Amino acid sequence: MLGPVQEPTPITPDAPTGIRPPLVTQQWLDLCFVHWAVAPDVVAGLLPGGTVPDTHDGVTYVGLVAFRMHRVGWLRLPGVPYLGSFPETNVRLYSVDAHGRRGVVFRSMDAARLIPVVMGRVGFRLPYLWSRMRVRAADDTVTYTSSRRWPGPRGAYSRITVRRGERIERPTQLEHFLTARWGMHNSFFGGASYLPNHHPRWPLYRAELLGCEENLLAAAGLPAPADAPVSVLYSPGVPVRLGGPLRPAGIPTP
Repeated sequence: MLGPVQEPTPITPDAPTGIRPPLVTQQWLDLCFVHWAVAPDVVAGLLPGGTVPDTHDGVTYVGLVAFRMHRVGWLRLPGVPYLGSFPETNVRLYSVDAHGRRGVVFRSMDAARLIPVVMGRVGFRLPYLWSRMRVRAADDTVTYTSSRRWPGPRGAYSRITVRRGERIERPTQLEHFLTARWGMHNSFFGGASYLPNHHPRWPLYRAELLGCEENLLAAAGLPAPADAPVSVLYSPGVPVRLGGPLRPAGIPTP
């Protein structure tokens, strides 16, 4: 439960604060964002202690986000070209803590490099999973495939194909809500933490979902989607700076 709760911070398309020095640097490239609306009580039990579902017009969202991670680097060191570059597909939820900090909560993070998966699991307690993955682009169409290897459930998979449309010059408030998330909440060594991030404003494009076959949401403990997604977006990507964990995320009450 949460104690005294501040009003959630405003949704802003630009990062509210800089991060100096960064703990981790990386680039997120060729992203597709696929989202379904759900009732907050459906996901509330899946969030870390000290957080509750963040909502927009009374509902919250489940996101399936596929992209290419590129040149992950630590501190001020240059990004690693091979081990730091790989496809990734995340299942994520939307959260807010007692300090009003909006973020995301990752339910699963499928990635194609074993060493970063182990480092993410051990060092940050993130739900990284090792998968066979591929991102293929042809003209304005991008296909993301994933098949889980370890630790399971083996056979969890996704195949997403989107066609990029026109540039979004003025994103809606919902599109900002789904993409302009300046941190993540995570259970970290026995307590909930907030890890901030910073990057330029998203370049966003409309996208047509040509195909989406997956069971990653069900494997992450969420209901399988019964309806079409309410939002499908594409972005060519941004450079990102990640900060160290801030604690606590929430104020416990008896």
